[in-house]
Amino acid sequence: MGLAIVYGIIKQNKGFITAYSEPGRGTTFKIYFQSNAGEAVTERPEPVLDMPQSRGETVMIVEDDPTVLELGMMMLQQLEYVVIPAHSPNEAIRMLEEENTEIDLVITDVVMPEMNGRELADRLATIRPDLKCLFMSGYTANVIAQQGVLDKDVNFIQKPFRVKDLAVKIRRILG
Repeated sequence: MGLAIVYGIIKQNKGFITAYSEPGRGTTFKIYFQSNAGEAVTERPEPVLDMPQSRGETVMIVEDDPTVLELGMMMLQQLEYVVIPAHSPNEAIRMLEEENTEIDLVITDVVMPEMNGRELADRLATIRPDLKCLFMSGYTANVIAQQGVLDKDVNFIQKPFRVKDLAVKIRRILG
Protein backbone atom coordinates (compact mmCIF):
# COMPACT_ATOMS: atom_id res chain seq x y z
CA MET A 1 0.00 0.00 0.00
CA GLY A 2 2.82 2.42 0.80
CA LEU A 3 4.26 2.24 -2.70
CA ALA A 4 0.83 2.89 -4.19
CA ILE A 5 0.58 6.13 -2.23
CA VAL A 6 4.13 7.14 -3.21
CA TYR A 7 3.35 6.37 -6.85
CA GLY A 8 0.17 8.47 -6.66
CA ILE A 9 2.04 11.44 -5.18
CA ILE A 10 4.75 11.20 -7.82
CA LYS A 11 2.24 11.02 -10.68
CA GLN A 12 0.23 13.97 -9.30
CA ASN A 13 3.43 16.02 -9.41
CA LYS A 14 4.23 14.98 -13.00
CA GLY A 15 7.16 12.79 -12.00
CA PHE A 16 8.06 9.15 -12.49
CA ILE A 17 9.69 6.36 -10.52
CA THR A 18 11.95 3.49 -11.50
CA ALA A 19 12.83 0.38 -9.52
CA TYR A 20 15.96 -1.74 -9.85
CA SER A 21 16.33 -4.99 -7.92
CA GLU A 22 18.93 -7.75 -7.64
CA PRO A 23 18.54 -10.92 -5.59
CA GLY A 24 20.73 -10.72 -2.51
CA ARG A 25 21.64 -7.08 -3.16
CA GLY A 26 18.39 -5.24 -2.55
CA THR A 27 16.17 -2.80 -4.37
CA THR A 28 16.78 0.78 -5.42
CA PHE A 29 13.98 3.22 -6.23
CA LYS A 30 14.73 6.41 -8.13
CA ILE A 31 12.22 9.23 -8.19
CA TYR A 32 12.37 11.90 -10.87
CA PHE A 33 10.65 15.29 -10.88
CA GLN A 34 10.91 18.17 -13.33
CA SER A 35 13.41 20.77 -12.23
CA ASN A 36 12.24 24.35 -11.93
CA ALA A 37 14.77 26.76 -13.37
CA GLY A 38 12.61 29.81 -12.62
CA GLU A 39 12.29 31.82 -9.43
CA ALA A 40 11.56 29.98 -6.23
CA VAL A 41 7.92 30.23 -5.28
CA THR A 42 7.11 30.28 -1.61
CA GLU A 43 3.82 28.56 -0.92
CA ARG A 44 1.87 30.08 1.91
CA PRO A 45 -0.21 27.72 4.03
CA GLU A 46 -3.90 28.39 3.80
CA PRO A 47 -5.32 29.93 6.95
CA VAL A 48 -7.48 27.49 8.89
CA LEU A 49 -10.09 30.24 9.34
CA ASP A 50 -11.05 29.96 5.65
CA MET A 51 -11.88 26.29 6.11
CA PRO A 52 -15.11 24.80 7.39
CA GLN A 53 -14.63 23.96 11.07
CA SER A 54 -16.22 21.47 13.44
CA ARG A 55 -19.57 22.33 14.95
CA GLY A 56 -18.82 20.15 17.97
CA GLU A 57 -18.91 16.82 16.09
CA THR A 58 -16.97 13.67 16.96
CA VAL A 59 -15.08 11.81 14.22
CA MET A 60 -13.64 8.30 14.43
CA ILE A 61 -10.71 7.68 12.09
CA VAL A 62 -9.80 4.06 11.24
CA GLU A 63 -6.36 3.57 9.68
CA ASP A 64 -3.93 0.66 10.04
CA ASP A 65 -0.83 2.74 9.14
CA PRO A 66 0.26 4.52 12.36
CA THR A 67 1.84 7.44 10.49
CA VAL A 68 -1.23 8.09 8.37
CA LEU A 69 -3.46 7.70 11.45
CA GLU A 70 -1.42 10.30 13.36
CA LEU A 71 -1.49 12.70 10.41
CA GLY A 72 -5.25 12.27 10.01
CA MET A 73 -5.78 12.91 13.72
CA MET A 74 -3.70 16.08 13.55
CA MET A 75 -5.70 17.36 10.57
CA LEU A 76 -9.02 16.66 12.28
CA GLN A 77 -7.87 18.27 15.53
CA GLN A 78 -6.73 21.32 13.56
CA LEU A 79 -10.32 21.55 12.34
CA GLU A 80 -11.45 21.29 15.99
CA TYR A 81 -13.18 17.91 15.75
CA VAL A 82 -13.23 15.54 18.71
CA VAL A 83 -11.17 12.65 17.33
CA ILE A 84 -11.35 8.98 18.26
CA PRO A 85 -8.56 6.92 16.65
CA ALA A 86 -8.86 3.23 15.81
CA HIS A 87 -5.82 1.29 14.59
CA SER A 88 -7.87 -1.49 13.00
CA PRO A 89 -11.41 -2.33 11.88
CA ASN A 90 -11.88 -4.74 14.79
CA GLU A 91 -10.83 -2.03 17.26
CA ALA A 92 -13.35 0.36 15.70
CA ILE A 93 -16.14 -2.23 15.99
CA ARG A 94 -15.22 -2.99 19.62
CA MET A 95 -15.15 0.70 20.51
CA LEU A 96 -18.57 1.32 18.95
CA GLU A 97 -20.07 -1.71 20.71
CA GLU A 98 -18.52 -1.06 24.14
CA GLU A 99 -18.46 2.71 24.43
CA ASN A 100 -21.46 4.96 24.59
CA THR A 101 -19.70 7.76 22.71
CA GLU A 102 -21.74 9.63 20.13
CA ILE A 103 -19.87 9.48 16.82
CA ASP A 104 -21.03 11.67 13.94
CA LEU A 105 -18.70 10.38 11.22
CA VAL A 106 -16.31 7.49 10.61
CA ILE A 107 -13.40 8.09 8.27
CA THR A 108 -11.91 4.79 7.22
CA ASP A 109 -9.18 3.55 4.93
CA VAL A 110 -10.50 1.30 2.17
CA VAL A 111 -7.67 -1.26 2.12
CA MET A 112 -6.84 -2.79 5.52
CA PRO A 113 -5.65 -6.22 6.68
CA GLU A 114 -8.63 -7.42 8.78
CA MET A 115 -11.41 -6.29 6.45
CA ASN A 116 -11.86 -3.60 3.83
CA GLY A 117 -13.51 -0.27 4.54
CA ARG A 118 -16.81 -1.28 2.91
CA GLU A 119 -17.07 -4.36 5.14
CA LEU A 120 -16.26 -2.21 8.18
CA ALA A 121 -18.93 0.35 7.25
CA ASP A 122 -21.49 -2.44 6.84
CA ARG A 123 -20.59 -3.89 10.28
CA LEU A 124 -20.75 -0.46 11.92
CA ALA A 125 -24.15 0.18 10.31
CA THR A 126 -25.55 -2.86 12.16
CA ILE A 127 -24.50 -1.20 15.45
CA ARG A 128 -25.49 2.38 14.51
CA PRO A 129 -27.61 2.50 11.33
CA ASP A 130 -27.48 6.31 11.00
CA LEU A 131 -23.67 6.51 11.15
CA LYS A 132 -22.12 8.44 8.25
CA CYS A 133 -18.91 7.24 6.61
CA LEU A 134 -16.11 8.79 4.54
CA PHE A 135 -13.79 6.39 2.73
CA MET A 136 -10.16 7.28 1.96
CA SER A 137 -7.55 5.51 -0.13
CA GLY A 138 -4.32 6.01 -2.02
CA TYR A 139 -6.04 4.34 -4.96
CA THR A 140 -8.36 6.41 -7.14
CA ALA A 141 -12.13 6.15 -6.69
CA ASN A 142 -12.41 4.47 -10.12
CA VAL A 143 -9.95 1.70 -9.15
CA ILE A 144 -11.70 1.13 -5.84
CA ALA A 145 -15.14 1.03 -7.53
CA GLN A 146 -13.91 -1.42 -10.19
CA GLN A 147 -12.71 -3.78 -7.45
CA GLY A 148 -16.25 -3.80 -6.07
CA VAL A 149 -15.22 -2.39 -2.68
CA LEU A 150 -17.14 0.88 -3.00
CA ASP A 151 -20.21 1.98 -4.88
CA LYS A 152 -19.67 4.89 -7.24
CA ASP A 153 -21.77 7.35 -5.23
CA VAL A 154 -20.20 6.90 -1.77
CA ASN A 155 -18.30 9.59 0.14
CA PHE A 156 -14.66 9.23 -0.91
CA ILE A 157 -11.45 11.23 -0.60
CA GLN A 158 -8.20 10.24 -2.28
CA LYS A 159 -4.93 10.22 -0.33
CA PRO A 160 -2.93 12.33 -0.10
CA PHE A 161 -5.33 15.18 0.58
CA ARG A 162 -5.05 18.69 1.94
CA VAL A 163 -6.65 19.80 5.20
CA LYS A 164 -8.98 22.12 3.28
CA ASP A 165 -10.17 19.29 1.02
CA LEU A 166 -10.89 17.15 4.08
CA ALA A 167 -12.69 20.04 5.82
CA VAL A 168 -14.95 20.67 2.82
CA LYS A 169 -15.70 16.98 2.33
CA ILE A 170 -16.62 16.48 6.00
CA ARG A 171 -18.85 19.55 6.05
CA ARG A 172 -20.72 18.29 2.95
CA ILE A 173 -21.32 14.95 4.63
CA LEU A 174 -22.35 16.29 8.03
CA GLY A 175 -24.31 19.25 6.68
